[in-house]
Amino acid sequence: MDTNNKPTPRPTLEGVTLEKIVTHLSESMGWEAMGEAIPIRCFTHDPSVKSSLKFLRRTPWARAKVEELYLRTQRSR
Repeated sequence: MDTNNKPTPRPTLEGVTLEKIVTHLSESMGWEAMGEAIPIRCFTHDPSVKSSLKFLRRTPWARAKVEELYLRTQRSR
């Protein structure tokens, strides 16, 4: 059996909080780049982790986009 053809494991969000995701993205990308990648007001107008968390917890579609952005940054490492 050839074990060299195993797909590389995909990063998951298990154990990663939304606060950790937003903090990581803001520190690694910056708010401006986050706002360009996902044009939502909490990233483009007076951004903060607190305001972003409040919005993302109430808005499932936006949270899904932020989680996907986080996963893409983890894959490129």
